[in-house]
Amino acid sequence: MLKNAKTKLSVTLIITGLIGILSIGITTIIMLENMLATAGSEADTIRMDIIKIEIILGIIALIYVILSICVGILISKKIMKPAEKLINVAEEVSTQKKQMETMLLHMTDGILAFNMDGKISLTNPAATRLLRIMPEDDTFDKIFGKYNIDVNLEKVIYLENWTSTAQKATIGDNYIYMFFAPLRNEDETPSGVIVVIQDITEHVKLDNMRKEFVADVSHELKTPITSIMGYADTLLEGEYDKETQEKFLNVIATEARRMAKLVTDLLTLSKYDNDEDRTKKVEFDLGELVKKCQEKLQIEIDKKHHNAECFVTANVPSVYADKDGIERVVLNILSNSIKYTPENGTIKMYVGYVYNDAYIKIIDNGLGIPEEDLNRIFERFYRVDKSRTREMGGTGLGLSIAKEILDKNKGSIDIKSEKDKGTEVVIRIPIKK
Repeated sequence: MLKNAKTKLSVTLIITGLIGILSIGITTIIMLENMLATAGSEADTIRMDIIKIEIILGIIALIYVILSICVGILISKKIMKPAEKLINVAEEVSTQKKQMETMLLHMTDGILAFNMDGKISLTNPAATRLLRIMPEDDTFDKIFGKYNIDVNLEKVIYLENWTSTAQKATIGDNYIYMFFAPLRNEDETPSGVIVVIQDITEHVKLDNMRKEFVADVSHELKTPITSIMGYADTLLEGEYDKETQEKFLNVIATEARRMAKLVTDLLTLSKYDNDEDRTKKVEFDLGELVKKCQEKLQIEIDKKHHNAECFVTANVPSVYADKDGIERVVLNILSNSIKYTPENGTIKMYVGYVYNDAYIKIIDNGLGIPEEDLNRIFERFYRVDKSRTREMGGTGLGLSIAKEILDKNKGSIDIKSEKDKGTEVVIRIPIKK
């Protein structure tokens, strides 16, 4: 653009100057030619003057062209090049500004900047969303004051090394982390404050889950250990008849098996969490697997006099998954139905397929699950009725393990239930393509 401007300027100077020179020269020549027409003895002198003027005009025009080029070069060096540099810098600044605006627009972290008077000088959508900033919230005190966040603009600016620059707050359902830092000019004089806002809700929830998990594991291990130690110490303290000894030893053995099952379940979850499970996926018939699981639990079914039936839709395609893992899932769900369905209950199992998934549907008319507990049944150690679950030998990890196994096999599990009206569990597994 500037190169074109330089060329245009040079050409304009040359053409304008030449037109002026030629106009004067031509006017002078015309006047002399008019004089020549009426001249007598002076005609030869006038003709010589015309020739001289033409030569002088040519020389002047040449000199003017050379001077115009020199002036153009001088203007280019002294004016155009600095202007070009300024334009390039302006374009670069504009590009950087656009890049910065794009970054701020799409950042998940919030950014807020305030001037020395506490007025907002910069914000992005994430900050507006996380702090729920309204149009009237246009100052530092208004934004942070409504959440009772103990931070002072002057302290952040002038007492950076003596005051806390990080704050945490709960805003609605979110946990927010805010970092305050002073803004400074090139000469290190303060010009305002910048605030970086992060949504740490997931981190807090995970940390709470970790703490709860540790507490649950400790509690689950403490109960059987206390029983084992109590009965073992009792046996060691005195002599008891054979019947009493057998009774105490049975309690010790039961609690030890419960601990072993708990540890096994925890190790299984740990393997899935750390992606250490290297089981091989194979092609197998899902209907046959469900029937096999029913046979394994038939003694338990008969003990409670349940009416358990399995229905397999014709031509269910084979599935491609971890066979042992899927068997564990089916056994877990079916054993839950047996445990939590009163005697003479009904358990129906259906195996079929829809689109690209085979499914297992297990329906019982048992105790059911209250609606408020349905969202948490896949959490580790979560029990609807803790005392009843422990009584029946459960660890509270079965459904967590089932979900982990199905996730690894690109499957899913969905549970619908109503208290005292029974439960419906649907397991989906991708078919072999």
